[in-house]
Amino acid sequence: MAIEKVRAYFKELGIENKIREFDVSSATVELAAAALGCEGARIAKTMSFALSECDILIVAAGDVKIDNHKFKETFHQKAKMLPFEECESRIGHAAGGVCPFAVNDGVKVYLDESMKRFETVFPAAGSSNSAVELTIAELEKYSGYTEWVDVCKSREETV
Repeated sequence: MAIEKVRAYFKELGIENKIREFDVSSATVELAAAALGCEGARIAKTMSFALSECDILIVAAGDVKIDNHKFKETFHQKAKMLPFEECESRIGHAAGGVCPFAVNDGVKVYLDESMKRFETVFPAAGSSNSAVELTIAELEKYSGYTEWVDVCKSREETV
């Protein structure tokens, strides 16, 4: 199970106690926010995309959506999300628990600028009923991210 991969990865870093597991699903932004008792914007949703040369993850604030024009300008390809059933084999985590930790070799992680407005965010921890609270600096450190990108619509555009 992917949460065990994340737990082992976090144990090596000495932060395995940061993982929170819930008796309810946290597979969507809304469910995660309810489980955590926080605003949905602070949920760091991790979306998986297929590029011609590799698979990537984009971690963004829970209240924004991908801007197809910005995505294409950044990656020089159309945004193509991975099919639900392929996430686990290609990324290392099943849909609903996709996170930027302990991913398969070759998967690149990008952090979207939309999260920079928060002191802490809550990405999943490898299962559909888990999360971990991290500062932005911790998210950078533990995700092994490639770079910060701006590929989401502004909050005003998503309302």
